Formats: sequence, C-alpha cells, structure tokens
Amino acid sequence: MSNPMPERLPGGGVDLSHLAARHQAQAQAAATGQAAPGGAAGPGASGASHQTVDVPSLVLDVTDDTFEQVAQLSAVVPVVIDLWAEWCQPCKTLGPILEQLTREFGGQLLLAKVDVDSNPGIAQAFQAQSIPTVVALVAGRPVPLFQGAMPEAQVREYFNQLLQLAAQQGVTGRVSAPDTQQAVGGEGAEPAAPAEPEIPEAHRAAVEAGENGDFATAIAEWELVLKKAPADAVARAALVQVKLLHRLQGYSIDEIRSAAGLNPKDVEAQLRVADLDVSGGHIEDGFLRLLDLFAEQDAEGRAQIRERLLELFEVVGVADPRVIAARGQLANLMY
Repeated sequence: MSNPMPERLPGGGVDLSHLAARHQAQAQAAATGQAAPGGAAGPGASGASHQTVDVPSLVLDVTDDTFEQVAQLSAVVPVVIDLWAEWCQPCKTLGPILEQLTREFGGQLLLAKVDVDSNPGIAQAFQAQSIPTVVALVAGRPVPLFQGAMPEAQVREYFNQLLQLAAQQGVTGRVSAPDTQQAVGGEGAEPAAPAEPEIPEAHRAAVEAGENGDFATAIAEWELVLKKAPADAVARAALVQVKLLHRLQGYSIDEIRSAAGLNPKDVEAQLRVADLDVSGGHIEDGFLRLLDLFAEQDAEGRAQIRERLLELFEVVGVADPRVIAARGQLANLMY
C-alpha cells in the first residue's frame, strides 16, 4: 500500500553544481597555488546529494499538485515514476515488481506512483504514449527508463543503471521510511549495507575516464556506446553531462565570469558562462543569456547558440518547465 506525499519536504530547485564544482575548484587552486578545498571530492561532495531524508514510505502516491515536492527529493535519491491506470492489466503486473524492488534497494531510491487518469498533467509532461511508462528523475532531470511490463530481472538492471547514473551526478543520498526496515529483515532489523550499483561492461571505460577527469576520452567512449546502442538513455544522459564538464574544465568561476563581463558580445565567452550557470543550477539565467545574445547574431552565431541551447535543454531535461519556456522563446526568435 502506498502513501500520499507529505505536505512539506526539505530541498529546493534543481542544483547541478556537483557536476563542475570539483574541477572548477581545482582550476582555481592551480591559479592560486593552493590545494583544492575539500580534498579530492571537492566542495560539491556535501549537501543535498548526501542527505538522509525521512519520508512516509519508499512508495508514494503522487499527484499533479504534489509533483514539485517529489522533484525536490530527486536531488537526494533517484525518483522512479510509475505512470499507471486502474484499467491497465500490465500495470497491475509491473506495479508489485517496482514496489518490491524499491524496498529491496533500502532507501537508495524512491518510487512515485502516478494514476494518469487522475493526473493528466504529469503524464503529458513526460509525453507518455502508453502505459505503464516508467521514467526517473535525477537531480530534477528526467531519465526515460522503459514502457510496458518487464520481468523482475530486467527491472533490477534498470534500477542498477539508474543508481550508476545518479552516482555520476553526485546524487548519493538516502531516504528513510518505516518500510525501509521491512526490506532488509523485518521490524527492528539492522539495515543492510547498500550494494554498489554494478557498472555495465559497455559503460565501464567511459565511467572510468570521467572519474579520472579525462573528459575527452569519456565523451569518445560514451559516443561509441551510443553508436552501438542508440536507445541507451543512461549513456545519452551521461554524454551531455560529460560534455558540459569538458567545456568548463581548466577554467575557474572567476575567469569565466570576468571574461563574459568584459566581452558581452563574444559568443564563446557567453556560451561558457551559460554552461557555468546551468551547472550551478541557475537555469533561467543561462537560458536567458543565450536567448538575448541570439537576437543580436548573424546566421553563423545563431547556429552556434542554437546548438548549445539544445544541448543544455538535454542537460536540464526536456520536460522541465524552464526548458519548455526557453524552447518556445527560441522558436519565436528563429521564425
């Protein structure tokens, strides 16, 4: 039995600062001759991504009105969203599997169940063409998982890949609920140590390159994965994140903002500061900066800005309201 969302939950809007904080700190340290703060983990290693948040249950009923609250929780743990309906027989097969596995993972992720008949807004936001549709949120960014009923083994693999993606983005918190204990041996039992998500062999080279800060190699490896498996949503999400990190690598925050301030018409400088804005969670600022610049450019400059905006839309998530609004503004400027 799932429970409704509580009225208030800790957290805030989307914050992707963990993506670039370590490497910006290292660049700043190199410029000043000091060690990067926070050791190898960098300043992004603390905060919402490492919280433990109390929730009524690991399985929650979510409505159009409470969706924003569950989106905030995705800064702490991945949130799996089950789009279902009462009349859907495959939904009744899949639902118990999702609930069982969510509890097995013991607080590493959360399951949000959405009755699409009662909550058409959420279904429309995720562009669900059929049900059941299962998607996820990681740091506020939608990650498509699968459609239709799946056997338990396949769902477990999707969950493992989702946790892998979340770890790459610094979302490594936990949620605690009464049914967390039930998943690991009943009331009063000690929680089991969370299992490290297994990295698929096809992803291993890309993940290792990214962890070592070799973003050029990571990009090439993720592109190779996608060439072989174009529908790999985890690889696609990782690729756009790594590209963002690569563009910011070697620059300090002060350098990026100073260059943009001194050269307001320089497209490269403005593109880089927009990357910085998005990586730090200042989504609207990054989008508006490029949209304002777009109107002043020739055809070549517009093409460059459009390409970067489309990639940043992917970083944030195509269903995000800020992306939808910015995409509309871009269309108006183009036509």
